[in-house]
Amino acid sequence: MNTGQQLLLTISALGACNGLILGLYLLFNRKGRPLWTFFMGLMLLMISLRVAKSVFYYFNPDLPKSCLQTGLSACFLIGPSLYYMLLSARNNGNPVPKSWKAAWGVLLTIIILGGTLISYEAYPKIWNKVIAYIIYAQWFLYLIASVYVMRGEIGKIFGGKVTVLERQMLSVLAGNLILYLFYALALFRFMPAVYIAAAVSFTFILYVTIFVFFYGAGSKSANPQPPKRKIPDADAQSLLEKLSAAMAVPDVYKDPNLKLGDLAQRLHVTPHLLSQLLNDNLGKSFSAFVNEYRIGEACRLITTNDHLTFEAIGYEVGFNSKSTFYAAFRKVTGTTPALFRENLAQSAARQRS
Repeated sequence: MNTGQQLLLTISALGACNGLILGLYLLFNRKGRPLWTFFMGLMLLMISLRVAKSVFYYFNPDLPKSCLQTGLSACFLIGPSLYYMLLSARNNGNPVPKSWKAAWGVLLTIIILGGTLISYEAYPKIWNKVIAYIIYAQWFLYLIASVYVMRGEIGKIFGGKVTVLERQMLSVLAGNLILYLFYALALFRFMPAVYIAAAVSFTFILYVTIFVFFYGAGSKSANPQPPKRKIPDADAQSLLEKLSAAMAVPDVYKDPNLKLGDLAQRLHVTPHLLSQLLNDNLGKSFSAFVNEYRIGEACRLITTNDHLTFEAIGYEVGFNSKSTFYAAFRKVTGTTPALFRENLAQSAARQRS
């Protein structure tokens, strides 16, 4: 291996490794993150597997057939990951449609069942002459669909204000188009020499995309976000029903470590959307909303359990300290736990007399 080949190997492998690490991080570090970051993590993981296969195959054509199948199978999910990433970014944190889950169920079934019945090891010619072209055709169709989804944002490039998130999505879309172009030219034998160039380009695309994301996050003043839009009444009502159902489970609000992001994740919405729902539609902060449920449960315990101390009740319903419990109790009920219990006793005495 000469110096030039070593350089190509190093650059390509660097991009594949970094993409793999970043993809896994976005996939498994889900707390408080919007849904589109999950699809972005999946997309990076699939591209990294495809690039890694390209690198190893370029320098070692005798690569095991299972590795070749893994690389091509990963291509089958790159397009869908990009498409649903862009859709979820525009979905504004709304619940995941059932059609998305069904579509991914079909895709995964095709990969698992099809890859098992028609393996690369047993049918290499079918994979090279048929399946590979089907995979790239599917990737191309999803790219076209992704461009269609972003048509409005693409138009803004030539005369409108592009928001931070829109610029980030456009950079990811552009990187996918470039990467596909390199691989397609090599697949159809127009320019076989660009096969390894696709792997090398991914490294540069990855770093440029990361720069755009970090730069965008740090320059919001240069690209102000549009005014906050009110949640449509129908969507708000649906979310309020889901929120009510989630809070009907005592273990949820009794969790002393419950955070806005935790509850948002249960509802499959972004923390920002949940906060907006509470503020705009209920006129409450997150802490005030949760404390109402906790104090409601505390009142029930005071009514039904004479043997429990107020401090024990406070800890039972999710407060971390006695003082926090007392302050929240007074704010919600307008009285103290002791006076609340005393009033209950007096009411019971009057009823008996």
